Formats: sequence, C-alpha cells, structure tokens
Amino acid sequence: RRAVVTARDVAMYLARTMTTSSLDDIGRYFGGRDHTTVAHGCRKTEELLQAEPAIRRAVEELQSRL
Repeated sequence: RRAVVTARDVAMYLARTMTTSSLDDIGRYFGGRDHTTVAHGCRKTEELLQAEPAIRRAVEELQSRL
C-alpha cells in the first residue's frame, strides 16, 4: 500500500511541477481526489526528495525522460 501511495504522490508532484494543471485538475485525473490531497502528496514528495537520495534520483530520471 505504501509503495502505491508514494508512487501516486510522486506522479502528482510531477504533474504539478511539469504542467500548468490546477490541483483540482490533477486530483480529478488521479481518481477524483480532492485538491488538498494533491497538495499533501506534493508536500510529502518534496520532503522525500530532501531525505531520500534514491527517491530524488528516481524523480530526476523521470523528469529527464518526460
């Protein structure tokens, strides 16, 4: 469960940082989630990027591919 949540949070973070989509639009795309859920996921991902080098490398790799 945690791996799925982290992956979704990272995907929402990438959508937020790499597009002009609103939190509401991103939330709708990810299964009708509320904008506050998207904001929380983005904040959690930003914290992980600071604390976990492996996550940071994975996100950087995804960003370069996109």
